Amino acid sequence: MDDVIIIGGSFAGLAAALQLGRARRAVTVLDTGLQRNRFAGHSHGLLGHDHKPPMSILAEARQQLVRYPTIRLIDARADSVSGVIDDFSVLTDDGASLRARRLILSYGLVDQMPAVSGFAENWGTAIVPCPYCDGYEVADRHWGLIWSGPQAHNYVRLFRDWTDRLTVFSDAHDISSEVRADLARRNVPVVDGRIAEITRREGHGATVWPDSAPEVDVDIVFAHPRNKPAASLHEPLGLDTVGTPFGIVLKVDERRETSILGIYAAGDLANPLMASVTTAIWQGATAGISAQQSMLM
Repeated sequence: MDDVIIIGGSFAGLAAALQLGRARRAVTVLDTGLQRNRFAGHSHGLLGHDHKPPMSILAEARQQLVRYPTIRLIDARADSVSGVIDDFSVLTDDGASLRARRLILSYGLVDQMPAVSGFAENWGTAIVPCPYCDGYEVADRHWGLIWSGPQAHNYVRLFRDWTDRLTVFSDAHDISSEVRADLARRNVPVVDGRIAEITRREGHGATVWPDSAPEVDVDIVFAHPRNKPAASLHEPLGLDTVGTPFGIVLKVDERRETSILGIYAAGDLANPLMASVTTAIWQGATAGISAQQSMLM
């Protein structure tokens, strides 16, 4: 029996494994290799790894974990989870049955691509969600923002630290007259109509094609599609969730423990605020340390 099984081997899961391995705890990491940020060419804002491809950072991290004899990395998907604290069972897609005293769920979220031609193909390149991740490289250039609801109004204010050239695409969302007045005061034009297509131009550039207005060229598009957990293991377990403007995440306490004793969660799967590699690593490390300390005699 392992001390901990970690389901999800991206930044949060590997950070948890590192802490547990250094505490000489037996830990197995299950990973499908489908990290949420695999579409991004570079990861920005991570101290010591700024502007490196995210998959390269993860590959290096996996190589570093190999030197810890109590860490086992397995390329497999967890199909089901059952049990209680000190006796959890995990069944994998290749038929293996694993047991552990604690679980850490870090299988992340998946973004649900809207039915817009070119959106999925350009996600992570010409269409991105995070100015902290990609804003610096296109600062002082023309940005586009696809409206996603009332929360998008805050993005307009946020983006001003990077650029004063912004066009909002309503994508058929209802934007109140009060918000439209504020956008006009900020010299932010609004292009109405549903977006029919997005085509990529050189670099991060894109052309946005509304169905009832002329096309608009921008240097990057920011969008925030809805998302959902990358697996459904939390559902039969009955773990509590928290709603966000874009979906749900798992509810955890300050130690990253979920509503069931012995099950912890970290990374995008349990982050209702802003997702980033930095926060995923911090949360994963916290989950690993909390799981380890919960087993002290």
